[in-house]
Amino acid sequence: MKICIIGDGLTGLVVAKALINNGIYTDVFISENNQKKDKSRTLGISKTNIEFFNENILNIENLIWDIKKIEIYSENLDNEKVIDFEKDDQRLFSLVRNHELIKNLLLKCTKSKFFKLKKNVKNLELIKKKYKLIINCEKNNYITKKYFHKRFDKNYKSHAFTTIIDHARLSKNNIASQIFTKKGPVAFLPISEKETSLVCSLKGNKDINIKDIIKKYNIKYEIKKINKISCFELKSSNLRSYYNENILAFGDLLHKIHPLAGQGFNMTIRDVKVLLEIIKFKINLGLDLDNSIFIEFEKRTKHKNYIFSNGIDFIYEFFNFENKINSHFFSKYIKTVLNNKVSKNFFTKFADEGLKS
Repeated sequence: MKICIIGDGLTGLVVAKALINNGIYTDVFISENNQKKDKSRTLGISKTNIEFFNENILNIENLIWDIKKIEIYSENLDNEKVIDFEKDDQRLFSLVRNHELIKNLLLKCTKSKFFKLKKNVKNLELIKKKYKLIINCEKNNYITKKYFHKRFDKNYKSHAFTTIIDHARLSKNNIASQIFTKKGPVAFLPISEKETSLVCSLKGNKDINIKDIIKKYNIKYEIKKINKISCFELKSSNLRSYYNENILAFGDLLHKIHPLAGQGFNMTIRDVKVLLEIIKFKINLGLDLDNSIFIEFEKRTKHKNYIFSNGIDFIYEFFNFENKINSHFFSKYIKTVLNNKVSKNFFTKFADEGLKS
């Protein structure tokens, strides 16, 4: 049998590569809005998810840049460090350029006899009848609008700005830093000795001078160039129903979260892991691959994804409150509470593994 994936973006290609690795014929339909890949976007992938990705999808060790320490600062404490995370000089997570990962996934997929790339869908109802299982990774097509429009939404009334800064070489550019400012979190995420990815999630409209923000909060880099800046509106959402008959929603369609913790793509990788486990179980028992896979997938992931999403939202609102009250004493109290072994171990494990059963 064949499985149909709608959308040839990152999520669609990750799912496709996972399926063809297990000998499942997979047709991928090109995105309706197949825009030029944004070279300002990077992805943070946790240590556990890197290991899963390398083993089950594609070895990306040659594409990633390891982060071995994370430092959190607060503007309420005059940009004093609130907490840091590190573990015996091991990587906590890794950065990869979005467009490079897509390029490598597509290259490997097209070399497989189990993979076919098809032109964008003209008749989605016909596709629905043709394939027994469909995985929809497209946010704005007919299927999404008809079957997956009911969701829990939150508008942060903020915009995310992403870019890559070129700077003087740092031989150990492996420390990520995030400053909780009065306008929102600003993160510096190293991707090489000479380049660092920047993600600013700032309140208000998009008419903000990001170059001024970079100069104000940069405490480490001798900047040579600020590359093209991309901007998008910040919203979070959780889908109410994960599937409809033989169609499963996937990726950002299921859950979209605030980028402050870099957990969006990590949630998708964890979903791929669960989906693969269910499919492999069916294959090993000689059972048919039908929509019972989607029923089981929703049962195993929906509650954990909802709790995890709200956990990220809580972290955002917590530091947002800390900045709003503008109390040096309260910020010092937070620093004291967070800087203990139990808190650090909890947050490190939460970011790496998500919610475990």
